[in-house]
Amino acid sequence: MLKMLKSQSRESSELENDMEVREVHVNGLSMKTSEVEAKLDEGNIQEAESSLREGLSLNFEEARALLGRLEYQRGNLEGALRVFDGIDLQAAIHRLQPSLSEKPPSSSRRRSSRGGESVHAVSQHAASLVLEAIYLKAKSLQKLGRVAEAAQECKSVLDAVERIFNNGIPDVLVDNKLQETVSKAVELLPELWKQAGCYQEAMAAYRRALLSQWNLDNECCARVQKGFALYLLYSGVEAGAPSLAVQIDGSYVPRNNLEEAILLLMILLRKFYLGKTKWDPSVMEHFAFAISLCGQTSVLARQLEEVLPGVLHRCDRWNTLALSYSAAGQNKAALNLLRKSLHKHEKPNDLPALLLAAKICSEDSLLASEGVEYARRAITNAQGMDEHLKGVGLRMLGLCLGKQAKISSSDLERSYLLSEALKSLDEAIVYERDNPDLIFELGIQYAEQRNSNAALRCAKQFIDATGGSILKGWRLLALVLSAQQRYSEAEVVTEAAIDETAKWEQEPLIRMKAKLKISQSLPMEAGETYRFLLALVQAQRKSFGPLRNISQIEDDKVSEFEVWQGLANLYSSLSHWRDAEICLEKARALKQYSATTLHTEGKI
Repeated sequence: MLKMLKSQSRESSELENDMEVREVHVNGLSMKTSEVEAKLDEGNIQEAESSLREGLSLNFEEARALLGRLEYQRGNLEGALRVFDGIDLQAAIHRLQPSLSEKPPSSSRRRSSRGGESVHAVSQHAASLVLEAIYLKAKSLQKLGRVAEAAQECKSVLDAVERIFNNGIPDVLVDNKLQETVSKAVELLPELWKQAGCYQEAMAAYRRALLSQWNLDNECCARVQKGFALYLLYSGVEAGAPSLAVQIDGSYVPRNNLEEAILLLMILLRKFYLGKTKWDPSVMEHFAFAISLCGQTSVLARQLEEVLPGVLHRCDRWNTLALSYSAAGQNKAALNLLRKSLHKHEKPNDLPALLLAAKICSEDSLLASEGVEYARRAITNAQGMDEHLKGVGLRMLGLCLGKQAKISSSDLERSYLLSEALKSLDEAIVYERDNPDLIFELGIQYAEQRNSNAALRCAKQFIDATGGSILKGWRLLALVLSAQQRYSEAEVVTEAAIDETAKWEQEPLIRMKAKLKISQSLPMEAGETYRFLLALVQAQRKSFGPLRNISQIEDDKVSEFEVWQGLANLYSSLSHWRDAEICLEKARALKQYSATTLHTEGKI
């Protein structure tokens, strides 16, 4: 206890000594602050100012700037504002502009006298003092809740710098304190405008910070770019394209907030890769979010591949790459990465990776048995805080078992796998009772097992849960009604779904409508429906053009093939052999080897 008291006494005496010897250094002169602070405590601002001017050979603005800084450092914000209010910024700018606006050539500097260099240094230090004073005034106003006034003061700092340095801040022979003040003001201004609710002004401040010549270091510039990107992504304020004055001919101009944010984040990532700034993992997270909004996850994959080794854990990189490739429709590449991540020497029990691998396998009958193993491992590891994911694991297990049943070699095995799939999905309902996708998948399983009543119940539950806003629910309902030979009801459902569906999403419904017409022995109406469907498919392919990814192109080819094949079957049933042959030629051009095409040719 005695040692503690002695230690505290020693620390307090050292603090008192430090306070006693506090000094300010200006123009090669120094002065203790104790006398000045005593006069400030008494409210004698003019006397304190006179002491500084006499002791350090300062003009009025410089003395006021030093006094304001002292008050700010002592936490007396109101007092600091009173001192700062006496500074005439415009007069200071007018005085400093001639000495700082032009930089003499290097040969002249070498021949200049030491006195000339000293004058230049003094002018820079004076500019630094005055601009720092206005910056601290803005900070004081911000802390007092007067953010709109703070933003105006901060803006005046940058306006003053542009007036003093007409051609931008030089990258050499610049006072470090001056550059520090400018950098801080550049970062602070957009934040002040946001706090004041002036969102368009904040946008303008961000763009001014990035387009003007402030001589910012890489870290400061990266912080501004990140702040602007996040503001574009999450503020909900539409920025619009940059003004024509700053656009360069032939350069890319972002059309909206999302594009501009992605561009900024990609620039930041490039700086990280080149080692110009420190790695910030949150930038990659925001970039992933932005890319997912526009569905171009293959771009995210390319960025992840450029990350230097050692920055990200390799399993984390593999898992994120797998997620990106899976979203882009490249399931084979995604599964190969997950296999590496789930190797016994890496992270074999990583739950998200196991679930993603099971999901990918559930979409391919040939991979279903592998997916079953991933799903079972996921269920086993879904414990503690992750127990809520057990329902997802059971759902993936049910889907994989259902896919596995489709390629089973025996009826007994197929029946067993289907019953196990149904059992897993029923167990998953316990964990995810309100999950409409799970209800839909359960309905699919019931339909495949010919339990049409249960499938019909699930289809209606899915439509009720989603408000009828999802196309596949109406399709399932129409298919189940058709399986029960309730064709007229199925057609009514299909027509209602078409009326509520966007043009480019009507294709599967129109195809179903054509088949229902055939089932009702209405071949002429079915032919008209197929011709309309064909026109829709071809128009959709031309409209999307080169913007479609590979999976979309393949889907469109399959869709058009099925339309031509359906027309061929329809014409062959009507004995219109010439029309059927033309349709088969079109189908063969899209899909050369097809069992259905060969079967139709055999009939012809």
